[in-house]
Amino acid sequence: MRTQMVQTNGVWLRVAEAGQRGAPLVVLCHGFPQLAFTWRHQIDALAAAGYHVLAPDQRGYGGSEAPEAVEAYSVDELTADVVGLLDSEVGGGADQAVLVGHDFGAVVAWTAPLLAPQRFRAVAGLSLPPVPRPRVPTTQAFRRIVGDRFFYILYFQEPGPADAELARDPATTFRKIFAMGPSAVSDATGAAAGFLDRLPDPGRVPPWLSERDFAVYVDEFTRSGFTAPLNWYRCFDRSWELTADPPAPTVDVPALFIGGTADPTLAYTPRHRAREVVTGDYREVMIDGAGHWLPEERPDEVTRLLTEFLAGLP
Repeated sequence: MRTQMVQTNGVWLRVAEAGQRGAPLVVLCHGFPQLAFTWRHQIDALAAAGYHVLAPDQRGYGGSEAPEAVEAYSVDELTADVVGLLDSEVGGGADQAVLVGHDFGAVVAWTAPLLAPQRFRAVAGLSLPPVPRPRVPTTQAFRRIVGDRFFYILYFQEPGPADAELARDPATTFRKIFAMGPSAVSDATGAAAGFLDRLPDPGRVPPWLSERDFAVYVDEFTRSGFTAPLNWYRCFDRSWELTADPPAPTVDVPALFIGGTADPTLAYTPRHRAREVVTGDYREVMIDGAGHWLPEERPDEVTRLLTEFLAGLP
């Protein structure tokens, strides 16, 4: 695996690369609060299976450029970043790629084939299934679901409070976020003002992450902060507007969703409506007992499922 800076769509992204250029291209998009490093278990394995793999620190994360404007993080810009990687020298000017995303990266993965349908031959989403565009702006839809209860995505909308809270002690932030279990959503409804106070602190790194790997996250976000990643959430309604009439009405390429049965985020992402979004071949795989952080929590199973999916593509 090698790392380099690549200019795409007007920003510089730090990109991890493995495999032979000219081989079938696979792009891995991480979620919040993660990095290209999140895919370290999959990158070399997919390259060994015969694929050219690119995993960027997405805009605003890690070693990549972080534009100041909130609107710079809307889904059309995130899609254009990926398309630009295909067109770049590192992407070999590939006509198409398979796009794989986890968490917020899955938002990009499910949306990009709608906005740039000719550029993606297949798509896979981890932890976030394909969900139909709501009839009202996304934040309004969430407010209807949660009512007066605290919901972290709505808390993230206001610039400032969440940024400061998450950046105050990144080690504590990551311990708590990575430990989110099945009860995290229902527990997060009390009177505390912030987000982290609603989450228990396990006092230790999760068993699926070494202390050394945990330090990578802490060090990167201590340096870069959380404002740019949070701006992705602050573009929910803008992205909703921009996807009102996409070039493709549905995802009509082969698609795979991988979820964990103990993932708390599935409480507000309806898996049963996937066929309103995906009209191509679609497969869902639920990993028993797995939580939200699948590429690291269940690396071997994720790698196997992705390799099988890629091998079965026409």
